[in-house]
Amino acid sequence: MDDLFSLQPPTPSQPAADAAKRVHELREFLHYHNDLYYQKATPEITDAEYDQAYRELEEWEKKHPELHDPNSPTQRVGGKPLDSFSQVKHLVPMLSIDDVFELKDAPVAEQELIDFYRRLQKNLAQEEIPVTIEPKIDGVAVTMVYRNGSLEYAATRGDGQTGDDVTQNVRTIRSVPSNLFGKTLPTLLEVRGEIFMPNEAFAAMNAERDEAGLPTFANPRNATAGTLKQLDPKIVAQRPLAFLAHGLGAYEGPELATESDFHDLLDALSIPRNQPLIHAKNLTEMLNAVARINHERHQLYYGTDGAVIKVLDREQRASLGFTSRAPRWAAAYKFLPEEKETTLYDITIQVGRTGKLTPVAELTPVLISGSTISRATLHNQSYIEEKDIRIGDTVLIHKAGEIIPEVIKVIHEKRISETFKFSVSEHLRGICPTCSGPIEERISLSGPLSKRRTIVTHYCINFECPDQLVNRLIHFASRKALDIEGLDEAVATKLVEEKMVKTPLDIFRLSELDFANLMLDAATLSSGKQSSKRRFGNERAIKIVQSLAEAKTAKPLSRWIYGLGISQVGDTTAREVSRLFSKMSDLPNSQLLAQISERGIAENWVKNHPASPKFETINEEEKTRRKTIARDLRFKIEKLKLSLAEFQISPELGGVSAKNLVEFFNSKAGHDFLQHLDELGINPQSDNFAPTPTASQNGDSKFQGKLFVITGKLSKDRDSMKNFIESHGGKVTGTISSKTSYLLAGEGGGGKRLEAEKLNIPIIDENFLQNLLDEVASQNETI
Repeated sequence: MDDLFSLQPPTPSQPAADAAKRVHELREFLHYHNDLYYQKATPEITDAEYDQAYRELEEWEKKHPELHDPNSPTQRVGGKPLDSFSQVKHLVPMLSIDDVFELKDAPVAEQELIDFYRRLQKNLAQEEIPVTIEPKIDGVAVTMVYRNGSLEYAATRGDGQTGDDVTQNVRTIRSVPSNLFGKTLPTLLEVRGEIFMPNEAFAAMNAERDEAGLPTFANPRNATAGTLKQLDPKIVAQRPLAFLAHGLGAYEGPELATESDFHDLLDALSIPRNQPLIHAKNLTEMLNAVARINHERHQLYYGTDGAVIKVLDREQRASLGFTSRAPRWAAAYKFLPEEKETTLYDITIQVGRTGKLTPVAELTPVLISGSTISRATLHNQSYIEEKDIRIGDTVLIHKAGEIIPEVIKVIHEKRISETFKFSVSEHLRGICPTCSGPIEERISLSGPLSKRRTIVTHYCINFECPDQLVNRLIHFASRKALDIEGLDEAVATKLVEEKMVKTPLDIFRLSELDFANLMLDAATLSSGKQSSKRRFGNERAIKIVQSLAEAKTAKPLSRWIYGLGISQVGDTTAREVSRLFSKMSDLPNSQLLAQISERGIAENWVKNHPASPKFETINEEEKTRRKTIARDLRFKIEKLKLSLAEFQISPELGGVSAKNLVEFFNSKAGHDFLQHLDELGINPQSDNFAPTPTASQNGDSKFQGKLFVITGKLSKDRDSMKNFIESHGGKVTGTISSKTSYLLAGEGGGGKRLEAEKLNIPIIDENFLQNLLDEVASQNETI
């Protein structure tokens, strides 16, 4: 490696073979020194020498695009933005680990952990069972697949069976090796671990964002999760992400008999791993190791909220096996969150997307679990009253899940006479603190029958409330909704401030010039000086308008329904609604939604009003009344079930969701929304309409048995094209394999094109796809 610069680099006029040789040398050189710098912390060259080789490699790759390699060190800066994440089916299910908890105010705080070890002893019929103990990293779980030492892909956990392909984003993380080096490389190595933001790097990034007038992140885990969801790898490359390995998925290589063997392999291949890995051969040593991690965890450079315990021997693991969701040979021990006292000196009101008014505790800043806490949500008026929280109180706070600041209780012994009770209604005097519009008090029941609570929540009912509108705009433009590129919080806030929009649909009335001339808040210039305002600009304005044009015609009904932000209507519920309705204009006055709502209301009444309650006392008259009502309601429920049976409605669309949809479309806001849609000439269509089993069975199956992979930029977004193929019976996966039938390719997509060519997979475009569909249809007609 040392003689790299003594070689005479070929000139562009020399044969391509010489260029390929030089590119190979440069990549090997940079991989080697990346390993020394990021994994071993023993650099051998200066930054200037590294940069010289890096720049030369960049030049050669520009001159010779045929030498493109997704694992080249130059790809760390991020590739082209993605249209959407493709899906990857895990080679081995990516299960979670069952939690056991440190108990508060219990005779033995570690009792659940002790019980876990006792189960191991019982199931393995031996007293001493060697285990390993390591910190539980508070990050985002990922899996990385290496074949013959080269990173093939990386994916998130997803549902355990299938995850998002985040390979481009993971390639930008410096601590993740793109290529492995060692004497014996496994043919297949699937490494599982956590991507996270180191504490100091996270704090520095937030400080920079704050200085630049950008919104800061709540905590490192949220920042990590949000970063991995970015479709532009260049943004990911700018964030301080790191990776540590802790688990093994699919594997083909030399035998790994124990967890220690696996960690030795990680070290040999320079894959960064979770440390410390503590060994314990019995219960006492395990408890001591867990106590050590609890003591030392705040000195770690990343967030942790527990310790992971695993059986050391892999044969014993195989003997113990798995439940449907987790291994029996591992447990994640969750430490009690750190608690501290501070003063609650004020309560303010925050207005949410749905109009919910949330009281927020303003606290004297206090350091908890590595971060300074100055605010905590108080949820609603009932929460304040149940905990008897007053302004001026000394309160005990912690981070729920080591993330969300929460007031646990009031320290009544330290209450002073100058404390004040707080009432949302009295404080607001009936008007919203943002828009001065009317507010209403809503009462609901929560909790099991034995602990039924009345919840009092306040809402601003002005649909044009600025705070609501900003949040609704952000939601409306989010990835799972209409995916409007560039419409972020800063843009949404400015559109509302300038009164350019009163409802989310108003963005469709804006021109490129309207967006381009937006003057956003202060930013830090490259010179280090502060700019009082920054113009949004023509290029970004064009992207927003293009996204809006695409949303009008190409985004399916389910995304529009989700984008409305109706309470209890998430993306899966919206998808079920779009299965039952072919277009948006079919939803208002729908008898189907009304029936689902009625069934839900009736079922809830019967459930919440038993004639022989266990946790309340009622007289005979009330018992008789409940029995009579329940009898009538059960009859009604059975009739509704019979009426709805043919639709086979998913539990995702329950009574509450249906009721909220009915109420929205019957409200003034709903009527206005539909009228505006009509004026704009928009009537979103379903892409999965199959309301009855008969309709579903009659679905198209022209691509039955065909496996597609999609790459590059097409006329429709990735989700729409996937739905089109699947509507004709085909399947879409995220990775090329020998089983792939076709690679559907648009502009770009070089990496997958090369893989398809190597495996002789047919590469087709959209015209060929349609011709293929027509050809199959013609054959079926002939038959």
